[in-house]
Amino acid sequence: MNATKMIRAISKTRLLLAAMVAVASLLPATAHAAAPGITGPAFNLTAQSAYITQPDGAMVYSWGYGCRIAPSGFAPTAISGTACPTMQVPGPTLIVTEGQTVTVTLTNGLPTAAGNTSILFPGFNVTSPAGSGVTGLLTQEAAPGGTVTYTFTAGTPGTRAYYSGTQGDLQVEMGLYGAIIVLPNQSSTFSNCTGGLAATNRTAASHWGESDFRLAPAAYDHAKSCYDREYLFQFSEIDPVIHNQALAQVTAKAGCAAGAVGCGLNVATEPYHPAYFLINGRSMPDDMDPNYALEYPHQPYNGNPHMHPGEQVLLRVIGQGRWQHPFHEHGNHVRILGRDGNLILSQTDVNSLAGPLLFTTTTTPGQAMDGIFYWTAKGLNWDAYGHNSNSSDPLARLACTPDANGYNTSAPTAINYFEWCQDHNKPVQSAPFGDIASGGPVTLPDVNILTNGAWYGGSPYLGPNATVRATGPTGTTPPSGTIANSPTTEAGFAFMWHSHNEREITTNNIFPGGMLMMMLVDSREFVIDESN
Repeated sequence: MNATKMIRAISKTRLLLAAMVAVASLLPATAHAAAPGITGPAFNLTAQSAYITQPDGAMVYSWGYGCRIAPSGFAPTAISGTACPTMQVPGPTLIVTEGQTVTVTLTNGLPTAAGNTSILFPGFNVTSPAGSGVTGLLTQEAAPGGTVTYTFTAGTPGTRAYYSGTQGDLQVEMGLYGAIIVLPNQSSTFSNCTGGLAATNRTAASHWGESDFRLAPAAYDHAKSCYDREYLFQFSEIDPVIHNQALAQVTAKAGCAAGAVGCGLNVATEPYHPAYFLINGRSMPDDMDPNYALEYPHQPYNGNPHMHPGEQVLLRVIGQGRWQHPFHEHGNHVRILGRDGNLILSQTDVNSLAGPLLFTTTTTPGQAMDGIFYWTAKGLNWDAYGHNSNSSDPLARLACTPDANGYNTSAPTAINYFEWCQDHNKPVQSAPFGDIASGGPVTLPDVNILTNGAWYGGSPYLGPNATVRATGPTGTTPPSGTIANSPTTEAGFAFMWHSHNEREITTNNIFPGGMLMMMLVDSREFVIDESN
């Protein structure tokens, strides 16, 4: 379905459930996130102008960082379609390793009237070689057509922002921002993640044929920062009035000489009324298309997280705009590991983490945070795997042997690995069909009424043959086969992740849109392929 038509067709007065329905019907079966970027330690970037797209059909004049020449590499290496255009929003994610000497050379390819530009790297001690660039208010700058070089040592691991240090109210708004990820040194990281839960989760993933798309086994130099998959989300907003003013003035002053009287921009950045709210440079539903999708040549990064029950998912979150964005991850709170590369430890026990448990990962402009999200079905009070002790199907009679914490972790190759055993064999439906157990406490609504897509929040089944039982004449869980684009390989739980500021889940005041995406919790038999 055409995304623009979809947005226009749904009234902004519909309930939030309608947004979930619309989003779910657009989810592609193979478009998954990860934290893609380019690898260093030497980067050659350019600042240039181009147009980025929005679901309402708008082409927004913007500025962005990109690759002046091909980078030394991409990560994760298995992601297909990798590219680093000469301009993108957000800028390319710079991936380096703790202790490396990082060099970033920036060429100013912006229109001459835009003046100088630069990059700030908060949290790093940055120097520029003598004679590099021109002196600016906050850092060395690149004059129109010129270059500037920045050098720093990648310190503590973690996620951080980078952005323009020149006329930030305009240049950051126009799109000059990005992320830098510092990975822990291998000598301290890999030994921390070879046992315990981290090891059994990798065994489970390998059994089902899943590749490893992590940038590293751990987020920090700490044994308790191990994770199983990761996603990077950069939240920002656009006021199209500012962008249109910049375009008009740049056009009017085309061909002017740098530094000449009148060769400069005077764009009013207040009052500020953003109309577009972005996750990784895209708005819903575009943010759930694949990474490096050809239809978004200057917006290569998506926002479509997937996971299996029990996996520890590392969320790298950055506020890149001028507003705070109270982003809520349905399904569970997020345990914060650290902020701006600073791991939060207990004051009395350095072996214990002390980050807060957040209901919303509210992003302060310029601040980055790393946190862990997980979901296990604990507390639902019914069997999310649809077990039936009377079934003729042996897969429906799988055992659940609780570990010390109550989870089925002794058999990492089982479909119900990480099942919460207290709810084992508790049926979900009072009048079911097929092998899903009967006599339970819940009667599900007709899926043809509740859903208009392949998934819905609270889908009740992750168990054996989930995709088989979810389709066909006896299927009672989505996908129901009632829509044209229903994938036949996936049936799981879908949790809406969205801004809690209602205006931010619109696109140019049309609901749904903006900062909204879905976390899909998939059955173990569904292979999460993040290669696009």
